[in-house]
Amino acid sequence: MSSLKRIVSLVPSVTETIIEWGITPIACTRFCEQPTIQAVGGTKDPDIAAIKALHPDLVILDREENRHEDYLELVSNDIQVHSLHVTSLDTAGNEVGRLAKILGCEWSFMPGSPLPRRNILAFVPIWRRPWMTVGSGTYGADVLNHLGIDVLFSEAGDRYPTIDDEMLARAEPDFVLAPTEPYPFGERHLAMLEEVAPTVFVDGQDLFWWGARMAKALERLNDHLSATLGRGLR
Repeated sequence: MSSLKRIVSLVPSVTETIIEWGITPIACTRFCEQPTIQAVGGTKDPDIAAIKALHPDLVILDREENRHEDYLELVSNDIQVHSLHVTSLDTAGNEVGRLAKILGCEWSFMPGSPLPRRNILAFVPIWRRPWMTVGSGTYGADVLNHLGIDVLFSEAGDRYPTIDDEMLARAEPDFVLAPTEPYPFGERHLAMLEEVAPTVFVDGQDLFWWGARMAKALERLNDHLSATLGRGLR
């Protein structure tokens, strides 16, 4: 086992994963959904002073989740930092494997072959006012591609494109796949989303959290999409 005992995780996916491996971090973010573990701010606004006061052996970040300036500040305070960079199913497998080696844990993941294209073009909002979505080079878009879904605006040249109402109206997606996070889309938004296209809600954690949940998350997402979009195949 690793000698790194006092670990701070600033990534919800990492927090969930290392707990699954039998390692309880001494602190994590308020978004990690671990009420019994000390929270040290959010993914974008960690409390650096509080982290330093904990004297961690290691702080774990991810480039997509956390800010570079926070990484630099942690390093400038002589805190050991390990930074991941997850942008796809393949990089998730590799990066989590790298972390497992550092922590002396066992890890394996095989996503299997991509599913056949469903011929469905989906708009996947992750924010509103303004609309934002996931582009190529992001884990969420890669998961949906792996499950046979084409993601609207994913080739816009921006990993997180901002979309206005006119662009969305012209695009005419087949469906809206509205995740429950990072923006908490739910039934109260259904009428608004249905103005864009028929809407299906998806579990935002299964779509965007990687690590220990990946294999089962892919199964759950595939079952849900097959059940809800099956009759919409072109």
